[in-house]
Amino acid sequence: MGEGIVRIDVHGMNRYQAKVAIDAALRRAKGVYRIRIIHGGNHNTVLRDMIAEEYGGHPLVLRLEHGGNSGRTELVLREL
Repeated sequence: MGEGIVRIDVHGMNRYQAKVAIDAALRRAKGVYRIRIIHGGNHNTVLRDMIAEEYGGHPLVLRLEHGGNSGRTELVLREL
């Protein structure tokens, strides 16, 4: 993966599938400073909640950011 922000769309995935995709992105995250996860946020918050639980205290993640969009969570891996 290249420099910058990596985008992962986990719409339609279950918790397990989304976790596998996010873990794979974290393993390949050399040179990446953010992983932007598109999970949707209108009605089903299962994926958003899973991301907060699993990655809020992850050793590679400095912090989580939601910005102005409830359907997206960003894993901040390092500061620019």
